[in-house]
Amino acid sequence: METKFEGGLNIAIKIPKSKYSQTVAFYRDILKLEVVEKAIDNPTVSKTHRVKFGNNVVWLDCVDNYTHSETWLELNTPDVDKATNYLKSNGVDTCDELEQLPENMHWITDPAGTVLIVKKRDE
Repeated sequence: METKFEGGLNIAIKIPKSKYSQTVAFYRDILKLEVVEKAIDNPTVSKTHRVKFGNNVVWLDCVDNYTHSETWLELNTPDVDKATNYLKSNGVDTCDELEQLPENMHWITDPAGTVLIVKKRDE
C-alpha cells in the first residue's frame, strides 16, 4: 500500500509577541472574521486565537521568543508510523523538539523551512 498524505484543516501562524495584538485585531476588526481566544497549556505558545477561515481554521499563536512570523501546516495520513518511515527513507527527519505535541504525531519541515505536523487523518 502506498503512503498517502493530504492537507488538513488547521493552519498555525506563529507570531512574535510584539506583533500579536495587532495581528489578532487585523483578522477580527479589519477582515471581520470570527476570532475567538482559546485556552492553551503549551510551554512555547503563550496564547492562541482560533480564526474561522473558510473551510480552514487559522490558529494565531503568540510565541514570546520569535523574531518573525512562521506559518505551520497540517498534513494528514492514515498511518503515521508508516508515513514517518516513508519520510525518513526519503531524507525527511522528524523535528519533534520544535513544540510539544500528542503521541503519534510528528513535526517535519520542507526544504524551505515550513513546518508541517504529520498526524492521523480525522475520521
